[in-house]
Amino acid sequence: MRHFKEPYRAAGVKPTAKETLANVAADDAMRRRMAARSRIVMGVFMLCFAVIAVRVGFVTLWPADPPEVRPHAERPDKYPRPDIVDRNGVVLATEIRISSIFVDPRKVIDVDEAIELLTGNLPELDARDLRKKLTSKRAFAWIKREVTPRERIRVHNLGIPGIGFREETLRVYPNGRAAAHVIGHVDVDSRGLAGIEKYLDGRGSLYVASLAEPETVTSAPVALSLDLRVQHALHDELSVAMDRFQAIGAGGIVLDSRSGEIVALASLPDYNPNDPKTSLDEAALNRLIAGVYELGSTFKAITFAMAFDEGVATLQSTYDATQPIRVGSFRISDYHAKRRVLTVPEVFIYSSNIGTAKMALDVGLEKHEAFLTKLGLTRRLNTELPGRAPLLPPQWNKVASMTIGFGHGISVTPLHLATAGAALINGGHLITPTFLIRDASVAMAQSEQVISPETSALMRHLMVLNVSEGTAKKAGVKGYFVGGKTGSAEKVINGRYAKNKLLTSFLGMFPGNDPRYVVLIMLDEPKPAEGTHGYKTAGWNAVPTAGNVIRRIAPILGLSPVPEDPTEGARQASADP
Repeated sequence: MRHFKEPYRAAGVKPTAKETLANVAADDAMRRRMAARSRIVMGVFMLCFAVIAVRVGFVTLWPADPPEVRPHAERPDKYPRPDIVDRNGVVLATEIRISSIFVDPRKVIDVDEAIELLTGNLPELDARDLRKKLTSKRAFAWIKREVTPRERIRVHNLGIPGIGFREETLRVYPNGRAAAHVIGHVDVDSRGLAGIEKYLDGRGSLYVASLAEPETVTSAPVALSLDLRVQHALHDELSVAMDRFQAIGAGGIVLDSRSGEIVALASLPDYNPNDPKTSLDEAALNRLIAGVYELGSTFKAITFAMAFDEGVATLQSTYDATQPIRVGSFRISDYHAKRRVLTVPEVFIYSSNIGTAKMALDVGLEKHEAFLTKLGLTRRLNTELPGRAPLLPPQWNKVASMTIGFGHGISVTPLHLATAGAALINGGHLITPTFLIRDASVAMAQSEQVISPETSALMRHLMVLNVSEGTAKKAGVKGYFVGGKTGSAEKVINGRYAKNKLLTSFLGMFPGNDPRYVVLIMLDEPKPAEGTHGYKTAGWNAVPTAGNVIRRIAPILGLSPVPEDPTEGARQASADP
């Protein structure tokens, strides 16, 4: 026992026998403790190996088939958005799988080489911005989103450390610009920014937590009320009219008056939702929902319905239109003055401002305001797409009532007018419009009766008569007996009416024998064209455009031409004493 003897040797003293025995006993005790510890350690290791062996044997004999777990950088963090389809199931918006390139700057070995290789294969990348990303201390940065398969292969073959790929979804719109203002678009992270896409996000979470793989998660398509065939015809005719009359904008609506379904809606200029940046153009505003306008004489249809429903006018009533109306500094006159007493049908088909203003005064200020409110013309429409609220006069007085009677002094969206127009022809039911499929019986059950069925019948007669004999003759389509009312309003520029800038419109309906659809056409600042004899009012541009639209879409909508002439009833009624 060398370590016990050495202290004694250093001191020159030998241990006693008793001390030697004690040292030997202590040494034996220490060996026994060390041996016990070794056995414990070996036992623990043997137990661990036994557990591992049992687990390996279990997995070998009964293998599991767990779902593949991909690296976080390649795992999509969102589940698919539902497809958007038209009323016939045609896909309007869907998703495809696509790759995006990212980098972990901490793993990049040679920044300069990486920049040279990436910009050489992806020339649209900015070298300065790329350097900031590659030298960042963060663990993740996007290099390029939504790359093509060919771009992915090229970058993959570069073999740059730290570069990776993430599978994402890309929202695509197979029909391009068709119904862009209705469908809307999403951002690069698939969040809805406009239209139905934004509505879907606001309706509830599209990406619910799930243990299933994203590829196995499906959502039922969202069916819109749009008919893509009708949408194409409307868009095409508006494009032709906008070009022919050199208008700065155009818009159109086809609305089912019995269900409130919007079958087509187009606003030009429009944009391509596959390139959302084009939506930022100010001219690409959705004029039919996000724009408010004084719509001129189309509003007279509202005034006539009010006068009939309030009992202050009948088809046999007359109004003196021999002289303009003067109220203070205001002067109300007719565009094509007849300078005589006019019957109610004549006031309508000649579009007399004088006769309509007197009709509004006969109703009274309070009842006039209440009627417009009842038809929803003083409040924002509640549809899936956010729209603008009407601009109302600062106060309801005599002048306001007269000017609003013929479509000035109040600004509404074209969809407001189309919705009110539907109530005029469907028996008097005000139905909130929708971009989603809706059953007509459900719509009627939820509607509000705003005018009597008798008033609605009178309005249908007058509107058909106006196309047959009045200012809207060019909207006629043989066999469908179109009805409607024209409007040509001077635009307000810097607070003043500009006589050389018109907003023309036509509020139409068809077929006259059994009215079903409302058609609204609007042209912004149209110019005279060949065959218009220098005129640029609605009868020469918006009206024939509506006729062309109806001619194309009536067969698509399953409507067959009929030989009967429903205008006979209107003519007879207007001739009765």
